[in-house]
Amino acid sequence: MNNGRILNHMLSYEIFGAISPSLAIDVLDFTHQSDKKLYRAALEAVAAHRKLRPVFLERMSRAERNPLMLGSLKREELSLITDNLIRHWLLGKHADMLSAFLTNLGIPNKQGAVEELPDSVGEAPLRSSINTLLAQYPAEVVAVYLNAFNQFNGAVWENLDQLLKSDPRLGLPVALAP
Repeated sequence: MNNGRILNHMLSYEIFGAISPSLAIDVLDFTHQSDKKLYRAALEAVAAHRKLRPVFLERMSRAERNPLMLGSLKREELSLITDNLIRHWLLGKHADMLSAFLTNLGIPNKQGAVEELPDSVGEAPLRSSINTLLAQYPAEVVAVYLNAFNQFNGAVWENLDQLLKSDPRLGLPVALAP
């Protein structure tokens, strides 16, 4: 909530449902390689959601398992897991992008992590920082970060919310499944 108004930003499971399958698989593969406990928690949550024993998924190759997992991870019931997967992927694989965004806005950070965010940022610095990110990183990754940033942080910036809705460069490529 910002200035008494509720902003409609994407939630993590919606982000997971909207990103391209290749990027979603990148999130899973990165997690599998870098945080076995988190990957295991995601696997167990998907198994429970599908009413399967985890061993059923474990015995599959990742090429078989990933599409099954992706189908469940875009469901609201698994939002806690998708929150953690997206955070881990962004902070672990894209910390340089996070840091660049915040630094360009003049916000002190440590590898993309901040103690406290301002309640708002100016329109010109925000647009400039986004343009810089889009020049250096894939647009879909930038869009995931900015949507997640607006969701995960207590300070939701209304101007960022509006840019996410109106700037076609920040749109996510795949329509949400019903």
